[in-house]
Amino acid sequence: MAKKIIVLAIGFLLFFGGAVMALELTSPVFNQGLEIPKTYSCQGENVSPQLDWKGVPEGTRSFVLINDDPDAPMGIWVHWVVYDMPASLRSLPEGIEKKNVLADGSKQGMTDFGRVGYGGPCPPPGSYHRYFFKLYALDIVLNIDPGKTKDEVLKAIGGHVLGQAELMGKFKR
Repeated sequence: MAKKIIVLAIGFLLFFGGAVMALELTSPVFNQGLEIPKTYSCQGENVSPQLDWKGVPEGTRSFVLINDDPDAPMGIWVHWVVYDMPASLRSLPEGIEKKNVLADGSKQGMTDFGRVGYGGPCPPPGSYHRYFFKLYALDIVLNIDPGKTKDEVLKAIGGHVLGQAELMGKFKR
């Protein structure tokens, strides 16, 4: 009897939309936990990889993307900061321009390379480093100036995150 009730409850939730799909971030150029191709590094063209997402929470008004390397010798190294991405986006194409404000109104922040825009993996020779791409779905548009740092953006999103997804790739020279 209890199993029938659970099955009916799950069916009810699925039928009426009560089941919420988690925000998911993927890339067609590398899989979770696997190597990022050289094209997207300082040893290649140093262009940003295509990123795709689904399972966007209801009420999302904008997205933030942060890419960093926690294995850098001097601590976490920020490779990319993008914010105020429109809620209608479900992907970023390969090779996003390295400018403050993109055509769709998205803004790019300052990286630890001292510039805006994507800076690919470029670890010292040796072991693999992990590169985390973190996507945040927000209930607001930040409306802050371009060129903000990761820390400034994280402070601004406090209390406004509806969902979060992460994709990790690794790279070594």
